[in-house]
Amino acid sequence: MAHVNLFGRVIDRRRLVAIAAVTLVAACKTVAPPPPAPPPAPDMPSAGVLPTDRERHRVALLLPMSGPNAPAAQSIANATTMALLDTNAQNLRITTYDTSTGAGSAAARAIADGNKLILGPLLSEDIAPVAAAARPARVPVISYSNDESRAARDTLIMGNLPSQSVGRTVAWARAQGHSSFAALIPSGEYGQRASAAMVSSVRAQGGTLAGMETFDRSAASLASAVRRLRDKGGYDAVLIADGGRISAQAGPLLKSGNGSAAQILGTELWSGESAISATPALAGAWYSAVSDQNWRRFADSYRNRFGSPPYRIATLGYDSVLLTLRVARDWRPGTVFPMSRLFDADGFLGLDGAFRFRSNGAIERALEVRQVRRGGVDVISAAPSRFGN
Repeated sequence: MAHVNLFGRVIDRRRLVAIAAVTLVAACKTVAPPPPAPPPAPDMPSAGVLPTDRERHRVALLLPMSGPNAPAAQSIANATTMALLDTNAQNLRITTYDTSTGAGSAAARAIADGNKLILGPLLSEDIAPVAAAARPARVPVISYSNDESRAARDTLIMGNLPSQSVGRTVAWARAQGHSSFAALIPSGEYGQRASAAMVSSVRAQGGTLAGMETFDRSAASLASAVRRLRDKGGYDAVLIADGGRISAQAGPLLKSGNGSAAQILGTELWSGESAISATPALAGAWYSAVSDQNWRRFADSYRNRFGSPPYRIATLGYDSVLLTLRVARDWRPGTVFPMSRLFDADGFLGLDGAFRFRSNGAIERALEVRQVRRGGVDVISAAPSRFGN
């Protein structure tokens, strides 16, 4: 038996459950919900109690809508609006709550307003207070964070996990004959996650770890870390666990002296970073990320609607709404969200490709491997279209 996936292609129902059949609007068109229904854009919470909804599910969107993270949050919020418009959804009421003034209090207001599902928060440190407010009310949380240490059965992590990117890249490198690995690790939470992922991935793939050096993102600290790594030597592949700016600085340093022939590896932070393909020393480097197959189409539609380009993480907002709509087919308004439906072993399809949630609440994504070239990147190992269970 076959059915239609996110963009109208036929896929095998036996192996993968598609979220919804969605067609992104062309750049020259704008879609509005048919009258007399109200626009399905996220509503800001009212001063009093929200009116009773008998036909729509109440879903809270918890994001830092003010402060330094507001631009990224707004991009995610805009994407949730796009998903509602593109699907012409009439059965969801999404209300936005600002976590900048207190994530726990925002969650408490959302629950008091009758929301039965929380999308967000974005920041790792906001997950604990949100979950503490949501758990007694049996309101599940689908966070946009990439901190899988916060995952739980009722607190799902939807962000792109560095552990999966590092694991996919190390596996690819091992398959190409590399056996001894090293890594440059930035200080901070992301660095800690990348470091743990590197250790476990190399061990799982039967390789050896020749060394890891930590730096504090200053030019002097980075240069010192590279020098220490080169002095150790003994590696044929080296991971730079940082974004475009730092990696563009590290690449030329790694290509000089001992270990200069080593294969350079990156993480999902490299995705969409122009500095990576503009750095000659990084040409030929490998990294893994979600597929960009649908990204340009989404970005063009977003720019047409909102007048500016989206943040790359905006697709998380879009896909979280599609996921909610998929589950809402069997969800009666006003009742507890059917959490078990989120753990389908065959997974779901979204803008970023196939994904599913593990039993511990962390997301698992199908990732592709890319190779950097001057001026761009090439996909050298496509993302799987299904999960092998």
